[in-house]
Amino acid sequence: MKPQSFEVFSTLLRNGSGLVIGPDKQYLLESRLGSILKAEGLRDLDALADRLRGRAPDIERQVIEAMTTNESFFFRDDKPFTHFRASAMPKLLASRQAGTKLRIWSAASSSGQEAYSLAMILADLRGQIGSRPVEILGTDLSREQLLRAQSGIYSQFEVQRGLPMTMLVKHFSKDGANWQISAALRAMVSFREWNLLADPRPLGMFDVVFCRNVLIYFDQPTKARVLNAIAKQMTPDGLLYLGGAETVLGITDRFAAVPGERGVYALAPANQAVRQAVSA
Repeated sequence: MKPQSFEVFSTLLRNGSGLVIGPDKQYLLESRLGSILKAEGLRDLDALADRLRGRAPDIERQVIEAMTTNESFFFRDDKPFTHFRASAMPKLLASRQAGTKLRIWSAASSSGQEAYSLAMILADLRGQIGSRPVEILGTDLSREQLLRAQSGIYSQFEVQRGLPMTMLVKHFSKDGANWQISAALRAMVSFREWNLLADPRPLGMFDVVFCRNVLIYFDQPTKARVLNAIAKQMTPDGLLYLGGAETVLGITDRFAAVPGERGVYALAPANQAVRQAVSA
């Protein structure tokens, strides 16, 4: 592939999704874009780059979706979900008036396992939550993954990755060779197409944000941009959960690590004051 063709793909991915790839990742382009070449009748990546230079929005979307990593499984890494259940939810419930809606954002939710994992926890806590309204929003830029998430249908392999057998029996029913999550849990989660590079204000305010294993694919300025935008959409005592290999240190001063917890962040004191003033 010509260097100028690689630059076309690199620029498209960086501007369109925040994904940064170096020349050493050319093999990923070759392996993941083959289906697009075949569908469009193009001989190679140079020909696809030429098509992209001519502004082809539909193909641009296909390239971005094909290159986006959609790795996801139920209760991934476990510890964030344990903290959410044992610490975050009790504190949020105690600090909110009975009729106040709790809102949770699963950013870059892929095929929905993270959002549904949160829904299963909330279902277990229904006695504590009572009639309080709770909303889980899952967002992703991939339409294909969002359709999968909305269907709530997962393969045998997918339900075996991280999902306790008790949860499978309680919340899923057999659907041929697959499993479908219950209608009750599907009703707890809404999914929406959204790019993390977009201004999140239309999504509203959130008490909890899960944005895990996404920032590792961004460069520093993009990480800062995304984190600062998320901070503006969080309630004063809200919590942000990042992946185990991700951090806010050296990127933004809007968040502070929750003591003793890895990957859990609260708004920094100065920003808490700002959020309280805005919400007052």
